[in-house]
Amino acid sequence: MKITAKVENSKDNHQITLQTNEHIHSITIPSRSTGYGSSANGGELLFLALATCYCNDIYREAAKRNIKVERVEVEVNGDFGAEGEPAKNVTYRAKVFAPASEEEIRELMTFTDTVAEIQNTLRLGTPVVLRQIEVAKI
Repeated sequence: MKITAKVENSKDNHQITLQTNEHIHSITIPSRSTGYGSSANGGELLFLALATCYCNDIYREAAKRNIKVERVEVEVNGDFGAEGEPAKNVTYRAKVFAPASEEEIRELMTFTDTVAEIQNTLRLGTPVVLRQIEVAKI
């Protein structure tokens, strides 16, 4: 699965395009009040990625077990310090509503934590490489 996220930003214009394999879509996040940049910061989006991954994976793993999940709530918390410092104390909590036994739901939730791709990416400390720089003089 090949994933691409693209941001194009200029004064009062913030466009986001997401692509997984051939599926392309967009999400709306407005510009900052200054008109430049995103109103959502990178830390918020990182934590949203963690929450979204776990949520989606709960449904995926539940389907494999024939558990009909009705609702999922995920909250991710953590701290960022000074500029350039990585996040610390990143934790999350989840609640799953499903017509299954407590034991089945707990096992589903615990297992999902072990296969959640975004969580595992951060846990492994995957390198991020700036591959290309382009300068466009005006």
